[in-house]
Amino acid sequence: MIFSSHVFVYYFLPIALATYYLLPRRAKHFGLTVFSYIFYGWANPLFVFPMFASTLVDYTCGRIIAEHKQKTQARKTALIVSILTNLSLLGFFKYFNFTIENYNLVTDWLGLPLWENVLRVTLPLGISFYTFQSMSYTIDVYRGDGAAIRNFIDFACYVSMFPQLVAGPIVRFSEISDQLQNRTHTFQKFARGFAFFALGMAKKVLLANPCGKIADTVFEAGLVSPLDAWYGTLAYAFQIYFDFSGYSDMAIGLGLMLGFTFPKNFDSPYCSASITEFWQRWHISLSSWLRDYLYVPLGGNRSGQRRTYINLGIVMLLGGLWHGASWNFVIWGGIHGGMLALERTRGKASFYELFPKPFRVSATFLLVLVAWVFFRTSDLACAITHLQSMFGLTQSQAGADLIAGLIYQPYHLLIMGIAVVVIWSCPQTWNWTKHLTPIKAGACLLLLWLSLAILATQAYNPFIYFIF
Repeated sequence: MIFSSHVFVYYFLPIALATYYLLPRRAKHFGLTVFSYIFYGWANPLFVFPMFASTLVDYTCGRIIAEHKQKTQARKTALIVSILTNLSLLGFFKYFNFTIENYNLVTDWLGLPLWENVLRVTLPLGISFYTFQSMSYTIDVYRGDGAAIRNFIDFACYVSMFPQLVAGPIVRFSEISDQLQNRTHTFQKFARGFAFFALGMAKKVLLANPCGKIADTVFEAGLVSPLDAWYGTLAYAFQIYFDFSGYSDMAIGLGLMLGFTFPKNFDSPYCSASITEFWQRWHISLSSWLRDYLYVPLGGNRSGQRRTYINLGIVMLLGGLWHGASWNFVIWGGIHGGMLALERTRGKASFYELFPKPFRVSATFLLVLVAWVFFRTSDLACAITHLQSMFGLTQSQAGADLIAGLIYQPYHLLIMGIAVVVIWSCPQTWNWTKHLTPIKAGACLLLLWLSLAILATQAYNPFIYFIF
C-alpha cells in the first residue's frame, strides 16, 4: 500500500484517522500501531516479522541501557546487540542477493564452481528507514539524549508509525520522544497536515509521474541522441525530487493530522550552490543521521584533514550503498563523497565559488544531474551507455529518433516547464503551509481533487522506493 493509491486514500486513511480520534488517549498508540502493521503488511504479511523483531530487540536493549546506568559493560553490550541486530537484518535482506551475485562473478572469472540454486531474498519495503530509526533509539538512550520508553506499545508505535514507515523522513527518537508522551491535536495542526498531504500528492501525481514516463522512455531506449539523453536525465532528476519530496510532504502531513511534528526533509535542494549545500538540503533526515551516527563516531573532522576526507568518503560510499544493493549506488555515493572532500579542502566552498550565484547553482545541478545517471540505471554498463549518449561519444541506434514523438509532446513539455518553475521559483511546502489562508486552503483542495481525478485515469504510478 502506498499513499498515492485508491485503497489508501479512500479506505485506509479515513478509517485510520476516524478510529484514532475516537479512541481514548491511552489507546491511541495501540490503535495507531495496529493500523501501521496492517499498512506495512498489506503487500506481504511476512514483512511485519523483521520489523517486529527489530522493535522487540531494541525495546529490550533500551530498557537494559536505562536500568544499568552504573554498569558500563551491560550498557555497551546492549547497545552492540541492538546495532548488530539491525545491521544484520538490513544486511541479510538487502545485500544477500547482491553478495551472492558478486561472489559468482568472481568465481566465474577465476574458473571456480558457481554458487547456484541459492535462496533469493525478497526485500521488505522501507527496511532501511525503520532499522535506522529503531537504532537511533538505543543510541540516543545510551548517549542520554532521551529517556527509555517503558511501555512497549509506545515504542512499537514509534518504530512502525505508517506515515513515515516506508519512505521517511527518518525520525530520530530524540526528535519525537516528548511527542510520544505529550502532544496536542488542534484544528490548525490538522489543517496544515491536510495541506502538506495535498501538496505532496500533487507533486507525486501531477509532476513526478509524467516526468517518470519521459525518463523511463529515454533510459530504456539505449543509445539515443545527446539532446534526448540530457532531456531524459533532467526528467529523472525532476521525477525523483518530486516523488521523494512529495512522499515526505505527505508523511509530514499525515503526522500532523495525528498530532506529530516530523522534521523537514527537503529544502529546495536544486537551488544549492555547492554539493555541500546540496546535502544540507536533500533528504535532510538521512544526511543528518549519517553525520551524527556515523561521521562523528568515525572521528568527523577532529583527526586531521586526511582522516576527515577518508571519513567523508566512507560515509558517502555507505550512504550510496544504503540506497540500494548495486555498484551503481556505490559509484553515485563515491561521486558525491569525492565532491564533498574536494569542497572541504576549500573550506566547504565549491571550486567555482568565485562565479556568480546563478552559475554556481547551475554547475551544482549539472554535477548532481550526471551523478543521477548511476542512480537511475540498473547496472554500470547501462550507465556508461547513457553517459556516452549524453556527451555524444557514440551514435544513436537505429530508430532511436522515434522516441521524440513520445517525450516531446506538448503535455510533457508543459509539465517539464511547470517543474522548472516549481523547483526554482516556488516556496517550500514547509514555509508555504505555516500560515494557511482560505485561498491557500482552496488551492490545496483543488490540487488534491485534480490529483485524485488523474490518479483514477492513469495506470502509471510507480513506487520508486522499493529498493530502500
